[in-house]
Amino acid sequence: MKNSKIMKASIIPFDSKYAKDFARLNIEWLEKYFVVEPLDKELLEQCEETIINKGGYIFFAKVDEEIAGTFSLIKIENGVYELGKMAVSPKFQGYKIGQQLLEYCINFSKKQDWKKLILYSNRILENAIYIYSKFGFKEIPLEDNPLYKRSNIKMELLL
Repeated sequence: MKNSKIMKASIIPFDSKYAKDFARLNIEWLEKYFVVEPLDKELLEQCEETIINKGGYIFFAKVDEEIAGTFSLIKIENGVYELGKMAVSPKFQGYKIGQQLLEYCINFSKKQDWKKLILYSNRILENAIYIYSKFGFKEIPLEDNPLYKRSNIKMELLL
């Protein structure tokens, strides 16, 4: 980690003018560690249709006038959402932006009175798994055919 300074970000809701930032931030890390899968492409390139219009949410971390990070809440069923497409720009990594996003995500979900959040990840993303655990996510069994080929861990947070 570059440092453990905190850079305060303001968390803002989706606005279509930031749709390209949503895609860019996610493609950056996906290409660094994995490949962009067809489902990723669909969710990232058509985020309004595939996430927002289906009852989901997208939020951004903004530092000054720059979009530093993002995450989405994809509706699975009433009261159950997938925390997905969480990414922080390499320029802003090491400043606890991801933790600010995660904290906002959990508080937002509790205010909605949802039952639980789930997420899919990969064990090579050790920092991410550590942070999810720190915030109360617990590992649960992964389906035989998970949504993403890269997924080798599934976690949930009961709200």
